[in-house]
Amino acid sequence: MAERLTSLQNPKIKDLLALETQSRERKARGLFVVEGRREFERACAAGFEPVTVFVREGEPDADAADFLVSDRIYEKIAYRGGTEGLVAVLRCRETRLEDLQLSAAPLILVLEHVEKPGNLGAVLRTADAAGVDAVLVCDPLTDRYNPNLIRASLGAVFSVPTVACSSEEAYAWLVSHAIPILTAQLQDSELYYETDMVRSTAIVFGAEDKGLSDFWRERADAHIRIPMAGAMDSLNVSVSAAILAFEAVRQRNQQHKRL
Repeated sequence: MAERLTSLQNPKIKDLLALETQSRERKARGLFVVEGRREFERACAAGFEPVTVFVREGEPDADAADFLVSDRIYEKIAYRGGTEGLVAVLRCRETRLEDLQLSAAPLILVLEHVEKPGNLGAVLRTADAAGVDAVLVCDPLTDRYNPNLIRASLGAVFSVPTVACSSEEAYAWLVSHAIPILTAQLQDSELYYETDMVRSTAIVFGAEDKGLSDFWRERADAHIRIPMAGAMDSLNVSVSAAILAFEAVRQRNQQHKRL
């Protein structure tokens, strides 16, 4: 029988709010929060371990909850409306570079210093749709279990192999696996659709405000760009990642049809 919680001062509620709002708390305790049945089910399907499940009173699956919460408490712990009355705490699980399982011609997205959780979440959603082998988040400025990131990814953060590492570690790993590196940049670059992405490919994207560092520019096998016809000289990193990832998919599909 689930325990009913009615006070915002309950230690369980305080712990939950701390995990939602504090990256330091998530890292220290190895726990994170998921809001909504869709994201919760995707996390469980990917093998993440539930620790505590909070369900709003009156929901059809309330019997499966560890704790039932009143509407007033649910409004406090829920980040957004329309999440079907479920908030859960799960155990973090970190993936290392050596854990990655690659296809015969892997497609890797590399993000350097990406700060906004929404952008990283959107890139992960694209990576899931495009069948990307892995996303490497280099020198991250946001943690993988930020609630805004989980929400923006629609749960793709659980299905896409994602590794947080330094740029040096990512580069060494790509070289060790003979994966050519393409950097998305305007300077000294070729049009993206004229660049071979049928073979193994890693595409590197820079931060929203500063772009790519010299570290990646100097070590890339090729520089590619998306043509810009207007006054702007760049796109949001999640948009750029979608365009280039699906160009790789297009090229590979065409190659498959020829064979």
